[in-house]
Order: sequence, then C-alpha cells, then structure tokens
Amino acid sequence: MRVIHCIILILTLNYLACTPQREALVSNSSVPAAPDYAQTATWAALPDQTDAADVVPKGMEDRQKDGEVDVFFVHPTIYTQQREDGEPWNADVQNAKMNKKVDDSAIRFQSSIFNGVGRVYAPRYRQAHISAYWLKEPELQKRVFDLAYSDVRRAFQYYLDNYNGGRPIIIASHSQGTTHTRRLLKEFFDSTNLRNRLVVAYLVGMPVEKNYLENIPPCDRPEQTGCFCSWRTYLRGHYPEIHEKGNNIVSTNPLNWSTDTLYASRELNKGAVLRSFNKVIPKVCDAQVYDGLLWVNKPKFPGSFLYNNPNYHIGDFNLFYANVRENALARVGYFWKR
Repeated sequence: MRVIHCIILILTLNYLACTPQREALVSNSSVPAAPDYAQTATWAALPDQTDAADVVPKGMEDRQKDGEVDVFFVHPTIYTQQREDGEPWNADVQNAKMNKKVDDSAIRFQSSIFNGVGRVYAPRYRQAHISAYWLKEPELQKRVFDLAYSDVRRAFQYYLDNYNGGRPIIIASHSQGTTHTRRLLKEFFDSTNLRNRLVVAYLVGMPVEKNYLENIPPCDRPEQTGCFCSWRTYLRGHYPEIHEKGNNIVSTNPLNWSTDTLYASRELNKGAVLRSFNKVIPKVCDAQVYDGLLWVNKPKFPGSFLYNNPNYHIGDFNLFYANVRENALARVGYFWKR
C-alpha cells in the first residue's frame, strides 16, 4: 500500500509541476456568481468550524483556540482539469467537487502548517483556471485574474470587518494565491496603519520583486517581523523556462530564513509532509538560494526515485512543512516583544 501511495504522489507531482502544452482556449465563457463571505460555506477554513485546516501530522497540535494571531491563507490553483471551450475561466465556489479538491489538497497540506500559530482563515474564491497564466490575450487574462482578486479582496475586507478584532495578522499563500496576496499587501498594508499589525507574509510559489512593496521589505533574518518571505523550489542547476539570471526576485531559504546564498544542509530540514499526511519526514532536502531561485538537491523520501521533474513547485511549502510552522511561531514571539 505504501508503494501505491508513493506512485500516486509522484504522478500528482509530475502533473501539477508541468507547464500545460496545450494553448489555452479563448471564449466568451460565463462568469460564476460572486461568493457571499457572510456565508460560512464560502470559507474553506474558519477557526470556529471543523475543516481541513484543523488537521495535524503526528506529533503536532492544532492550537487555533489559543492562537494570539490570525492567519489569512489563500490557496493555489486547483482548477486544473482540461478546460473545454465555453466553460468558465474562473471556478465556481459553489461547485462541491471543486471545493473538495481544494480542501483535500491545499487546505489540508498547506494551511494546516499554520494551525499551531494562530486562527486560520481561508476563503474560497473564483480562482483562475491554470491555463489563464499562458493566455495570449492580455485583456482577457487581466479580466480573469482581476475577478479572482476581487474575491480575495472582498474576503479579506469581510475578515477585517467581522473576524479580526485588531489582532496581528500573518498572510500566507502559494502559487495563484500569491498572485493575489502580493496585490493584497500593496493595497491593504504597504502604505496604511495595518502594516503595524503584519507579523510576516509567506508569499510562496510566485516571483515577487525585491522592490515591489515600498514599506514592507523582504525578510532576511528568522526573527524579523513586518516583512515577507518568498521562494520557488527547483532541482539544483535547473532554471525555469522564463527566468533571467541575476534578476530582482526575492528568494528566501526556509532552512535558515536568509536571502543570502549560504548553503543549508538537509540536517536543518525538520520535516516534510507529503502524501502520507500523518507522517513528518525529516532531512528530506537541503536548500540554497541562487539567482532568485531556491535550489535543492533531489529530495529523499519513499518513492522519490520515481520523480524526475526538476520543478518542485508543488512542494514549495510541504518540503519545509515543519520549518515554516516553527518559524511562523517564532516570528509571532518576536512580534510581541517588538
């Protein structure tokens, strides 16, 4: 059974890490109804409801009830099935099958990192289809992503007005989630008093420029607060198709929480959480920042020999699950001391 799980994991990783080869279809597709964030069903995670953000691997504890901060988490693209012409470019938040995919993947495996730190809020939103990233019609592409962001923005505003109560905030996101949270930080935090309540932002899986935000710097120390971390994980020596060496992209090493090029050995990796969610696997991989990327030697976990794709995007958070969880908790402590 373990071998079967490993094979499923490898196939999933290979599928999600690959760039679509088929050009995105362009059509006048319908637009799903906007979510009403006053309805709990439009939230994938709320601290007072039982959901996938509450689960923990063996040896960890869900401490949301005692958490002194909030975590606003925005999930990555789960709308990845082949899109037929005429189908919506944005996912329907009332689609039960899609919601289950979101909950069983990103909410369970990523947002749960933060349930030992604070109360987790994760909105459902009309996420853009994955092929929208390769659209060759700029106006259509902008409409699709603006629609998705409009949901994230409204969800965050509803959260501020009804749930937050003046508590400190951690922003966390992956992939498409980061496409939206970088905009959220600029609009809500960068030049407002809300910046004083930002513990840290983990903007993972998408490039974020060093000077994108005027007043919120990249984190370069594990105890720093009011800053953001960002990284994209690849096999050592591999460059993604669209990447300029020496560019201005932030890359944080989640094993030493530095943006310098100091190598961090796998001995510093306190645990990955992969297909077998209940098991934390230590020393899975090393990490080193290089030219705006996070390079790792091939991770070692049961069945890893089957995974030959140099893009570890799907594991950006999960290869460093325990380290991120520990770091978020530490930054909360430093925030209160500050």
